[in-house]
Amino acid sequence: MAFSSWFSRFRSSSSSCYHFFCRGASLRNLGAQTPAISKASTSQNGGRRFLFWSSSVVPFALASGSLAFQFQFQSNPSLCDDSDIHDRRISVGGRGSTKYVVQGSHNDISQAFIEELGQICKDNMTLDYDERYFHGKPQNSFHTAVNIPDVVVFPRSEVEVSEIVKLCDQYKVPIVPYGGATSIEGHTLAPNGGLCIDMSLMNKVKALHVEDMDVIVEPGIGWMELNEYLEPYGLFFPLDPGPGATIGGMCATRCSGSLAVRYCLTSVSQDKEATLLMLDILQAVLANGDVVKTASRARKSAAGYDLTRLMIGSEGTLGVITEITLRLQKLPKYSVVAMCNFPSIKDAADVAIATMLSGIQVSRMELLDEVQIRAINNANGKNLPEAPTLMFEFIGTEAYSREQTQIVQKIVSEHNGSDFVFAEDPEAKKELWKIRKEALWACFALVPNFEAMITDVCVPLSHLAELISSSKQALDASSLVCTVIAHAGDGNFHTVILFDPNKEEQRKEAERLNHLMVYKALSMEGTCTGEHGVGTGKMKYLEKELGAEALRTMKRIKAALDPNNIMNPGKLIPPHICF
Repeated sequence: MAFSSWFSRFRSSSSSCYHFFCRGASLRNLGAQTPAISKASTSQNGGRRFLFWSSSVVPFALASGSLAFQFQFQSNPSLCDDSDIHDRRISVGGRGSTKYVVQGSHNDISQAFIEELGQICKDNMTLDYDERYFHGKPQNSFHTAVNIPDVVVFPRSEVEVSEIVKLCDQYKVPIVPYGGATSIEGHTLAPNGGLCIDMSLMNKVKALHVEDMDVIVEPGIGWMELNEYLEPYGLFFPLDPGPGATIGGMCATRCSGSLAVRYCLTSVSQDKEATLLMLDILQAVLANGDVVKTASRARKSAAGYDLTRLMIGSEGTLGVITEITLRLQKLPKYSVVAMCNFPSIKDAADVAIATMLSGIQVSRMELLDEVQIRAINNANGKNLPEAPTLMFEFIGTEAYSREQTQIVQKIVSEHNGSDFVFAEDPEAKKELWKIRKEALWACFALVPNFEAMITDVCVPLSHLAELISSSKQALDASSLVCTVIAHAGDGNFHTVILFDPNKEEQRKEAERLNHLMVYKALSMEGTCTGEHGVGTGKMKYLEKELGAEALRTMKRIKAALDPNNIMNPGKLIPPHICF
């Protein structure tokens, strides 16, 4: 689960300024002293907002003085001395860091860069402050940075992406790739300013191979839109993070979702590789503008390094993903959705473990605590029992789905479960599953105007009950409102910690709870992030989880592929890691 929400997207984009287009002076008038004239226009992308660069380049140019400057970004910070980290103001994410406002060094961009960028992007770029601010502040995250992008571009093709990246490398301008804006660990922050490359216009299905059960797509297409396209063919893409997530962003952050327990757990894989298991090939633009294709369309290959695996989860630090070939699944013939309650969250987690050990192949198994159920009741006017709750989905033939339901019902009864209900009617199933899908929206409605620290960890399944139980005790003892939601079948659970952004003591308490949960998971041979990724928020835990040598190896790879450190700098690799 990526824990993004259409509600957050709607809430963040309600300002009327995002629904207008501005056009103004042409490129040759960059030096003019008069403001550009704006006019409303419509989008060719279903109303996608654009505030074009030409409308705001004059005041931007004046603000930069002579405009003779260009980025002098540190060419190789990988060969660093960690003693000067605080002087370079990039300490967020370092060992033991408690800061959440990401610092960075910012330099003005040059007129020459803007002119050359305009030749590549034409009207598909903007310097408008509101648009740059929107792209620089994550829509579902409390993370923030001191700077925002200096320019936002909207490429329409891989060729344009290559030319943009090559230009940025020449001028040493930082690049931040931008997908559906649903990530929650600060992945799309621009601490050093620079260029945000919004992939929303690259949203096409390039080829569908029904007999091979794969599809080739551009990165800007959403997983929900893709599944709508595939439904008439009896196929679907089974990874299901939050609404609004795009395929490119899902690959970049190595996300999964509630269906990972069925489609992405095998004897030789872990849920953290869920995206990889559903993906055959990537094409990506590297920092020098070169385009690399990572594999062939064959279902298996032993040819060379696995570059696909290298790019998955790299969070834009190694390149910009421009094309993806995805493996598909057949739509299930029949399904049953079930729900039951428990006296304690440990009882619910024990049932999740027992169900997996029984050999039942659930397609979904989601755990919600009583606080989350209370939020759902409050938001939707429901009257559900406010107790720890498990939700299941079983798929297959009608007889097989019913058999699985009966077996799990017996397991539930042996672990203090009650109120076991199930639905087979399509509308009834939709209504039951709606409870889970609206969980995050319900949290925000429970405490209006609060922000959420949304975090996740993952442990070996045998440790899930202990981890959830001990974490739940700490959450309940806190003065903050905290909810628990888990992908119980793969050991991955999330907390939504709500706090008043105007009260520093509440933010610190939220961070304390996050820290406690992460270190508990690490002590159980788990991970600090099951599917949300690292970004800036989880960097400080990586050395504890992976060790310094693994991080130095990552940094060597980063330095080799991106010697000017322009690809999403300040993310994933902690700043104190040097070689």
